[in-house]
Amino acid sequence: EAAGVLSRARKSAAQALDLAMGAELAPLKMERAVFTTQVKDADPSATGVDQLDFVVATNPGAPAGPLAKIASGGELSRFLLALKVCLSRAGAQNTMIFDEIDRGVGGATADAVGRRLSRLAQDAQVLVVTHSPQVAALGDRHFQVAKQQSADMTLSRVDLLSDTARVNEIARMISGDTITTEARAAART
Repeated sequence: EAAGVLSRARKSAAQALDLAMGAELAPLKMERAVFTTQVKDADPSATGVDQLDFVVATNPGAPAGPLAKIASGGELSRFLLALKVCLSRAGAQNTMIFDEIDRGVGGATADAVGRRLSRLAQDAQVLVVTHSPQVAALGDRHFQVAKQQSADMTLSRVDLLSDTARVNEIARMISGDTITTEARAAART
């Protein structure tokens, strides 16, 4: 009987998650993607009588399949960000850490990811490791992580950047080692 109650709750939660994911994917430049939580019957076990799978179709007319197999690297990053946003609404999360959640995206899509992270940071502490200037520019604070190597070890150094240093770092992220006037101007905006 408990397994049946759990199964019904899972099916209800799956429908709610699918709706929430649909709403979250559009701002991440995936307005035509479809996310579905499949709840299949499984042999009874200590975890219930269901097997859950995340299934996606990333483009109209494309076949749906398991999230891990169908989504590209950039799409997977955005699906995971949308999922994290949806799940954060279900319970208070004080701190969330994203390591290159913007991997595989650039331009307007990276900006959309940065805006979603910024929105998420309104209710929680969000730490993001990024190589994207669009994402870095939307943070409240900017830390720079640099590796220092000696003969027998590697150390990581983390520095909080001042406003001026932040503009310079974002400009470097835009233009590479040679910071141009145009890159610095873009970093200020």
